[in-house]
Amino acid sequence: MAAVPKNVAAIAVAVLIAAFTAGSPEGLRYDDTLARRSALVAQPFRAAPTDVPPRRIISLIPATTEMLFAMGAGDRVAGASNYDRYPPEAARLPKLGGLLDPDIERVIALKPDLVIVYDTQVDLKKQLERARIPIFPYVHRGLADITQTMRALGARVGAKAAADAAATRIEQQLAAVGARVAGRARPKTLLVFGREQGTLRHVNASGGYGFLHDVLEIAGGADVLGDLRKQSVDMSTEMILTRAPEVIIELHYSGEMKPEAFEAERRVWDAMPSVPAVKTGRIYLLDGQEFVVPGPRIVVAAERFARALHPEAFR
Repeated sequence: MAAVPKNVAAIAVAVLIAAFTAGSPEGLRYDDTLARRSALVAQPFRAAPTDVPPRRIISLIPATTEMLFAMGAGDRVAGASNYDRYPPEAARLPKLGGLLDPDIERVIALKPDLVIVYDTQVDLKKQLERARIPIFPYVHRGLADITQTMRALGARVGAKAAADAAATRIEQQLAAVGARVAGRARPKTLLVFGREQGTLRHVNASGGYGFLHDVLEIAGGADVLGDLRKQSVDMSTEMILTRAPEVIIELHYSGEMKPEAFEAERRVWDAMPSVPAVKTGRIYLLDGQEFVVPGPRIVVAAERFARALHPEAFR
């Protein structure tokens, strides 16, 4: 995979560590090449409920930060994770660490009345509860949980109507993408999250579980590893040959890859000329942070998948 800026790689690491530690099936381990499958589902509120909506919210997860801004509650976000980049307003918020390194002292110093944390951040949750700071924990699961989380978060922060409307809009837009490619042949697709730069070693791809697998299916692809109930699969050369994908979609996450870098990484696949996708030239490298943050921009990810798989449907 082409070199990824450290800040973007960190976003990927934060999201994916959570995905592999939050109840993933089959005891999946974390792989820093980026395995993503996820979406967020709210857990029961674990501090004394209140009828007063929070006014100072800290979101340590890029996805929920985006959700808060999408429902019109962005002006109440007092701090965010080190990896929040979108919307632009979020990039200017105080940075408070991430999944592995939350800065509890700075969090408390900002005097929040709600902190959104990964459900796997057990120590952080205990510290916040001792400080009598309410928390909103969540875990990563499938595509449908993105809008479920948005609705639950909206209800918690007193923005239920706006959150419901935003969630419904996302669902409608995803359905529209699905309708656009409905009835078309579904090519066997290998969705690659990462690999070693310049080689086909350590190819890490989507299995049949998680939010990007779901997005691929909506976009009109048939996940070539869909029978494996895993978020991430480490693929050998032999496995790629055996699965014989008709399309390869490879994800990058900087949003800043140069055309020459794309072309150089695409040519790496020429080392496997017998793979149908290589024979026909159906290898697509897509670059963007919407592929690693399971939030409102998932609609953008779905359309980009669909355009790669079924360009004729968008002419």
